[in-house]
Amino acid sequence: MDILEHNRQAWNRESSNDGEWSVPVSEEIISAVRNGDWHVILTPLKPVPKSWFGNIHGKKVLCLASGGGQQAPVLAAAGASVVSYDLSDVQLEKDRMLANRDKLDITCIRGDMAGFSQFAADSFDLIFHPVSNIFVPDVEIVWQQCYRVLKLKGDLLAGFMNPSMFLFDHDESVRTGKTEVKYKLPYAEPGSLDQAGLKELEESGRALEFSHSLQSQIGGQLKAGFVIADLYEDYRSDSVPLSKFSPTSIATRATKL
Repeated sequence: MDILEHNRQAWNRESSNDGEWSVPVSEEIISAVRNGDWHVILTPLKPVPKSWFGNIHGKKVLCLASGGGQQAPVLAAAGASVVSYDLSDVQLEKDRMLANRDKLDITCIRGDMAGFSQFAADSFDLIFHPVSNIFVPDVEIVWQQCYRVLKLKGDLLAGFMNPSMFLFDHDESVRTGKTEVKYKLPYAEPGSLDQAGLKELEESGRALEFSHSLQSQIGGQLKAGFVIADLYEDYRSDSVPLSKFSPTSIATRATKL
């Protein structure tokens, strides 16, 4: 299976159906951002601390695998020069639409988050990478590329899934009211799925997902050369039963020194 092409098509469908992460922000939000009232998220619920951005005005920002008309337009309206780099054509089109509608400095480029060799070393002041590396098999390549393209003292702001999320079948937990371990880590689709899971994957056409250990997520950033400056944990909505018991995602601020 061509994982990259499968996930590109899956996210094109998701975005065409205006999924949760594919609804562009309104003109009213852009107007508020220009007046200094703004926030963005790396994880489902908690806003990123403003201190993580410093003075965003004039910074060159890479929005990595975060298309959909949400984060890139806000950061551009706040004064950044933004490159939106995403696998999905439709997600990028939503960023492009808002760039035209609101006259924002956003350049849209399609590609794989694990391979952006077209960007020169030391190109960006900041990388904004919300929870999306669950869609690549090897996350350490992502961190290495991020380190390469960031300028010295540049920051990588990244959100990622708590690996414990992949121990459970969350749809089954909702149906049965029980949260029980079902899968062994590392989790990788389609190999980790049983027949029922494979049928669901085929019928839904959703993107393939992969778990990554904290050693690969946080340790991988350190291995690439970053220094972890800060982090926080976040939850999902009550529709995910595990969120009643444990944080389900983590965000890190990592600096290239």
